[in-house]
Amino acid sequence: MVVDDHPMWRDAVARDLAEAGHEVVATAGEGRTAVRVAAAARPEVAVVDLQLPDISGVEVTRRLASADPPVRVLVLSASGEQADVLEAVKAGATGYLLKSAAREEFLDAVRRTAAGDAVFTPGLAGLVLGEFRRLAAAPARDSGDGAPRLTERETEVLRLVAKGLTYKQIAQRLVLSHRTVQNHVQNTLGKLQLHNRVELVRYAIEQGLDDDLGKG
Repeated sequence: MVVDDHPMWRDAVARDLAEAGHEVVATAGEGRTAVRVAAAARPEVAVVDLQLPDISGVEVTRRLASADPPVRVLVLSASGEQADVLEAVKAGATGYLLKSAAREEFLDAVRRTAAGDAVFTPGLAGLVLGEFRRLAAAPARDSGDGAPRLTERETEVLRLVAKGLTYKQIAQRLVLSHRTVQNHVQNTLGKLQLHNRVELVRYAIEQGLDDDLGKG
């Protein structure tokens, strides 16, 4: 599903998706229309602009991400402002991409969003991780807050998940099998009572487990 108030841009994005083999089940130019149509069309992924004429793209993201079943939202915006990126992430966006992105980068982001990956261009990922790291209070990271304890390997995998690596990339970096990485992630999700990789990324960010971002 494509949500953008500029008809030419909306049509171009929908056309690129269709040409790449994706089924575009709906398009919308207003936020409230998008939320209403999504309930009937049930898209797996919504590509959402932030600037809409009625309710904001952030609010659309919040409603779609909390729907039943939830819709994975990839924000496609002209704005790379830190505040906009953070608001979208906090509202439940799975990814955030600038409109200046190349066509193939966009299509790859859609594919990864559909697969449940948290997708950000490197610069934006740095903004998000840096801000959450700054906000994460030190007392929340110590072992006295009742947080579940993770093994050293689980923590290592979690750091790489927070950096946006796929299971395959993590397996290659740690010299593990794809299945072993999946098992570590599932064990971590269970311990933290989280439901998916996106929530896992948010947890890692909030706990400051992404501190090695950019070092590898």
